[in-house]
Amino acid sequence: MSTPLPEVTRIVQRCEALFEDLHFESVKAWKAAVPGRKAIGYMPVYVPRELIHAAGYLPVGILGGGDQMEVIQGDAYYQSYICRIPRSTIELGLTGRLDCMDGMLFPSICDVIRNLSGMWQLLFKDKYVRYVDVPQNYQDNVGGVFYQQEMQHIRDDLGQMRGSPITDAELNASIAVYNENRQVIRDLYAYRAAKPWQAPTSEVYLLLRAGMVLPVEEHTQLVRDYLVAAEQVTRAKRDNARVVINGSFCEQPPLALIKSIEMAGCYVVDDDFMLVCKWLLDEVPANANPLEELSKAFLHRSAATAAKYDATREEKGVFLMKQVKTRGAEGVIFAAPSFCDPALLERPMLQDVLSQHGIPHTAFKYAENTGQMAPIREQAGTFADSIKLWNAA
Repeated sequence: MSTPLPEVTRIVQRCEALFEDLHFESVKAWKAAVPGRKAIGYMPVYVPRELIHAAGYLPVGILGGGDQMEVIQGDAYYQSYICRIPRSTIELGLTGRLDCMDGMLFPSICDVIRNLSGMWQLLFKDKYVRYVDVPQNYQDNVGGVFYQQEMQHIRDDLGQMRGSPITDAELNASIAVYNENRQVIRDLYAYRAAKPWQAPTSEVYLLLRAGMVLPVEEHTQLVRDYLVAAEQVTRAKRDNARVVINGSFCEQPPLALIKSIEMAGCYVVDDDFMLVCKWLLDEVPANANPLEELSKAFLHRSAATAAKYDATREEKGVFLMKQVKTRGAEGVIFAAPSFCDPALLERPMLQDVLSQHGIPHTAFKYAENTGQMAPIREQAGTFADSIKLWNAA
């Protein structure tokens, strides 16, 4: 008689199956369960998913093809000296893997994603497509008004798609649901920082990826179940270096890369993976003007990243230093996709801030289909060893 798997293992296996499913079978099953359901895909970093949820539709995160898919047709649409995610996303579309999406939102990340939204309009004329612009002026009466107008356009579009306007009450209800999801993810990150050996980052990452395809209510419960299950198993505690990973906010690293960093002797205690889940840093009021409150949260209470306009250079590194201090990190690993202009242009400024504060750091680049992990593992291992030697000295 076989020994039953621990609950934490079953949860992780489910998340990994969702992660590996590039045909979005779970999304198809969700749509098939109730006639008339629709799914709206979105590219990573941040979109106001509350608008999609309030329409009764399923928001679905589209994060390229990873290392499981060979890009053939997609290479014909983009030059070789840009990141891989637009090419693999085009490949997903042209091979029919995204046929279950009734629309796509392309948030303001960089020029490449802006161009991808235009490419999508040309290739998939029967689908709803919108580029989601965000403010670069952070005054409520200027940038805030602009962003509310942008969100209102999406709200109107989705309301027209479903046949009735989205009400404030529906939006506030969705804000409350996503507040709950963001809180449980904050709980997950706090738990990992306190006990990184109990919640490996490779598992935490898979949990976040599951949230890209599951209904938000189901994902919230899944994370809660994981936190309970993780505490019920005993895992070996090692003398690993505590690090923050920075630069992986758009094109996601291969799962093997995350595992390699951990195997090299690092506990990842904070990161910028899957920022859409963590972009808004606290609760959004769910009993007021919903678009105004979402706008204020974006302008004043959201994560700092290279994909977000920063009006003052003096603010560079403040958010990263807060991550280091609050999570008890001993160093920072800059891991950015090759040709990622936002991350790679910001990196020297962040490195200067860390150097000024005596925080060790190292850097490398990757692609979503990076296959050779030995050099990365060796570099991360050397970095972890140097941190331990530095602290011992």
